Amino acid sequence: MCRLAAYRGPELFLDRLLNEEPHSLVTQSWASRELPGTTLNADGFGFGWYTSDNAPAVYTSTLPIWTDTNLHGLGKSLSSHTWLAYIRSATPGQAVSQANTQPFAHKHIMYLHNGRIEQFNAGPRAQLHRFIDAEIQAEIQGNTDSEYLFALFRHFLAQENSIRAALLRCCNEIGRLLERPALLTMVISDGRDFFCCRHSVNGARCPTLYYSQDHPSFAGALIIASERFSHDDCWREIPAHTCLFTDAGNTELLAL
Repeated sequence: MCRLAAYRGPELFLDRLLNEEPHSLVTQSWASRELPGTTLNADGFGFGWYTSDNAPAVYTSTLPIWTDTNLHGLGKSLSSHTWLAYIRSATPGQAVSQANTQPFAHKHIMYLHNGRIEQFNAGPRAQLHRFIDAEIQAEIQGNTDSEYLFALFRHFLAQENSIRAALLRCCNEIGRLLERPALLTMVISDGRDFFCCRHSVNGARCPTLYYSQDHPSFAGALIIASERFSHDDCWREIPAHTCLFTDAGNTELLAL
């Protein structure tokens, strides 16, 4: 289980997203409020943004976010209209490595997952291997359930040619494919829109997920986060078993 945040709006320096709110993502790395069983996310972190030609760029580290001496300079110099950020609390059996650290990116898509597949190495991993297209399997670099879920999403994307449709198929078919409890909070970006879900299957409890479109510190922006950055009334909880989609500035909530 991890914590994540995403931003889309006026160009923003990274430091404002990671550091400047009372309950920022950096604060959540040692003082999470809504992560069952722990308050600590110290097994690495990453963030991604889009370049001027709408290509994803990603920075990852296996260090706790508060120890990375590069982060201060990067946070004050990197700015973007779109950010995806993540702090990791590694699932036992899924090593701390850069290959296992999100965001994951492929072509124009960036992807974040918060959650887990129960007993992933004792069956579900092999089941997904048998199902996912061989060319997509060959590009898996790590051993996390998160990267396998990204591969499953890409498998459906190749069939649907629509991020929205591929995410819905992921949510609707994962329970049948695995028959194990799975927690599925996912945030996907194509550089323009967000495609998100707060979901779980086979008796698992959905991880928390919130959004804000009128945050006083982020005027004109949409923010999505595992935990609210502040106590402002502008935060709304995404209901369990619900997707959030954006399109040209409009936000849609869709029950699964």
